[in-house]
Order: sequence, then C-alpha cells, then structure tokens
Amino acid sequence: MDATYTVTPDKSRNLARVKMAGFFDQKEVQEFAATYRQVLAHLKAPGHLTLVDIVGMKIQAQDIVGSFAALLASPDVRSKKLAFVCSSSLSRLQAQRLTDRQGVEFFDRVDDAEAWLFD
Repeated sequence: MDATYTVTPDKSRNLARVKMAGFFDQKEVQEFAATYRQVLAHLKAPGHLTLVDIVGMKIQAQDIVGSFAALLASPDVRSKKLAFVCSSSLSRLQAQRLTDRQGVEFFDRVDDAEAWLFD
C-alpha cells in the first residue's frame, strides 16, 4: 500500500507526535503499532499525551479501522489525552469510530489540538 507514518517522542511534554498518511494494510498497522510502542518506551506511558495528524490519511477499510481501534484500546498504549487532526468530515467520522472514551478530541488544526492537549 502507500502508507507512511512518523512517530516522534517529545519527552519534555510527555507527548507522542504521530503523522499518518495513505492507505494501510494489516502488515503496516502491525509495523506502526510496534513503532508506536517503541516510542512510548521513551515516555511516561501509559499516561502520556498523543497528537495524531491524519490529514494525509485516506479512508481505511473496516478491518484496518478495527485494528487501529484495538491498538488504541490496549492499556499499554492508552493516552491520557488523544487529539486527532483531520482534514475532512469523513476522516473525522472514521477517526471517531476508533474510540468512544473520554479524553479524545478532534480538530482541524494542529495548533488547536496542541492547545487542548496542554490546557
């Protein structure tokens, strides 16, 4: 597929910065999950903050959405607060299906997401 992602720790803010783009398959979801867990090892996790920029992400197949939802539900990766930056209402709707827990918000701009995370 054409999936790309970066996961960068910001130790001073106990923040994982995630940027995702393209269309994922199951192998790429597994690779992302492993990378995400490696980055969390450098933070105080669980209990960290996460900013996920999915502006460049395509609408995913249902099984892929399910795999990402399972990852977000894992206690070892649970964020204290999770902010998604979305480019369209359709991508926002798909991201909203990932989790229904408290502490998750959706934004159009990275600046707004950061303001909410650090408020």
